[in-house]
This record gives sequence, structure tokens and C-alpha cells, in this order.
Amino acid sequence: MAKLLEVRGLETRFFTQDGVVHAVNGISYHLDEGETLAIVGESGCGKSVGVMSLMRLIPQPPGKITGGEVLFGSGDDRKDLLKLTDDGIRQVRGNRIAMIFQDPMVYLNPLMNIGFQISETLMLHLGMDKAAARKRSIELLEMVGIPRGAERVDDYPHQFSGGMRQRVMIAMGLSCKPQLLIADEPTTALDVTIQAQITDLVKRLQDEFGMAIIWITHDLGVVAGLADRVIVMYAGFIVEQAAVKDLYATPLHPYTIGLLSSLPRLDVGRARRLTSIEGLPPDLIDLPKGCPFDARCVYRFDRCATENPKLEHIARGHTVACWVDVTKTAPTKALIGESR
Repeated sequence: MAKLLEVRGLETRFFTQDGVVHAVNGISYHLDEGETLAIVGESGCGKSVGVMSLMRLIPQPPGKITGGEVLFGSGDDRKDLLKLTDDGIRQVRGNRIAMIFQDPMVYLNPLMNIGFQISETLMLHLGMDKAAARKRSIELLEMVGIPRGAERVDDYPHQFSGGMRQRVMIAMGLSCKPQLLIADEPTTALDVTIQAQITDLVKRLQDEFGMAIIWITHDLGVVAGLADRVIVMYAGFIVEQAAVKDLYATPLHPYTIGLLSSLPRLDVGRARRLTSIEGLPPDLIDLPKGCPFDARCVYRFDRCATENPKLEHIARGHTVACWVDVTKTAPTKALIGESR
């Protein structure tokens, strides 16, 4: 399958009064056409900053993309998004690459009805007149599961529930039939029932439109039945990449093991206690010299404190950044809550 997106050595920094925040540290990955890629990790690990950098949405100052390439498209249409002019990247955003944000109330204008906000994108990128854009807006609302679209199109954001507002954001994102949809924790603020509805909706629309998806979340449970591949991030680094089945069956990084161990499972008895990862992520202004996960790792040894491992191919499609082979090495101590 052809590559739609290729990220090479992306670096993003925030220059603050307290120092330089190393938010994204030379990450590289690719996304194939029609594929779903999940990016997971704790809050502050660089997931959202990484994809905001792709779309050149980092506020400057204090932020700055300090290195890397973001190649998007195929054949003669393949371009480095970081080298496009401001007008050039605006033609890509909302048109060929769309984004669903975590909190719709932050990104929906409370003073404008949702019909106008959807129509604006259609008129800007597709050249529709107001009548055609309004008609298409109603169709989009009904497509994402909002009943009586012709009546609701003139409503304002506060007149919708949280789940319905997220559906409006999905309608806006899909309005121009993008090649890539980025979903930045779109279900975090919703209850589990609505989460399942939104996830199923996005999967159905992906099949209908044939688009690729980057799904960002801190919840590994959400991506199990959603993603084709998973990237695990920690402290601005990619620490593991694998097909979703491989990652769940054989996690190879201690951080991934810790994340999976903290999830409840239906295939084990009730006697199993959930575990947690002790400690806190490192200060991104003062990153450690060695592995950023060293202080919290139950497999660590002396080399971990002095050298940061690079991503290495362990098996087909499975890469990990760790000095330890966790399949052959016993942990030096138990995870919190784990009985030994």
C-alpha cells in the first residue's frame, strides 16, 4: 500500500522563560493510505504537539519546529508540509488533512450557528455558494447521526450535548472528504457509551470515505479494535511501534508493559490486581542523559542511566527503544499493585 504520510526526525521546542521544553524529539513514522494509526501515551508525552506540528498549528512564539520533514501525498503531489508557504499550508488544512479536537466547545465559535461554521469550510475550500454549502451541511449533520439536520443546522453549540458537539466536529472534519483525518483524543470527555458510538461512527465513515486516520489517545483500551498500528510515545520520544495485535500480544518496552498492565481485562480472573507505574515523567526542560523512562523502569540497569537507546527493528514491523530484552529478562522489582 502506498505511503500517504512520512514523518522524518520531527523536532518541536518551546522556548520559555524557564528554559527550552523538548516537546518532540526526532520522531519518525509513516502512515499508509486508508490505514489507522494510533499514537498513545501519558499526558504531556508529545502526542498532540507532534500532530499539531504536522499541520503547522504550533503557536510561534514560544513554539518552534526545529527540525525534520513531513512528506504528505504521493507521486508528483508529494510535498514537505514544513516547507509550504502560509497560503500553501492553509490549502491543506481542513481540505486534505482535517482534525477533530478534544474539546469541541474550545473550537466551535459560541456566537455562530453550526451551519455557518460547517459551510465556511465548504465555501473556502470547495468554492460552494451559500445555498449549496447549507444543503451540504445538513447532509453532513445527518450523516454523522444528528437527527433533523434541517432543523438543527441553525442551532448554536450550547444547544448540543457533548457527544453531539463532537459529531458536529466530525462533520466539519469530513466536509471536504480529506485524505487524512487526525482525531486528537476525541472521546476523552465523553462517557463510555458515547465513546463507543463516536468510535464506531469514525470507523464507518473511514470505510465510506477511504481516508487514513491518526487517532491520538492515552487509553490503550480504545485502540484495540480501532487501529492497524500503534505508536507508543514517552517524553517526546517514540519508544515502541508495532501492529496492534503484536503490541498487545508481545509488548517489548517496559513502559508499554506498564500501560497494558494498568488496564482491566476480561480474560483473566478477578484475583488479578491492576498495577501502576510509579514516579512521574521527566522534566522536558531538563531531560535525563540516558533513557527518559529509566527512573520509573522496573527493568533498568546501569547503562540505562547513561545512554538513550535508539529505535531498533526487533521483528517485522515491530521496533522498540530499549537496552533490555524483556522477553528474556526478569524485572528488578514489581510494578505497584503487582503480587510477586
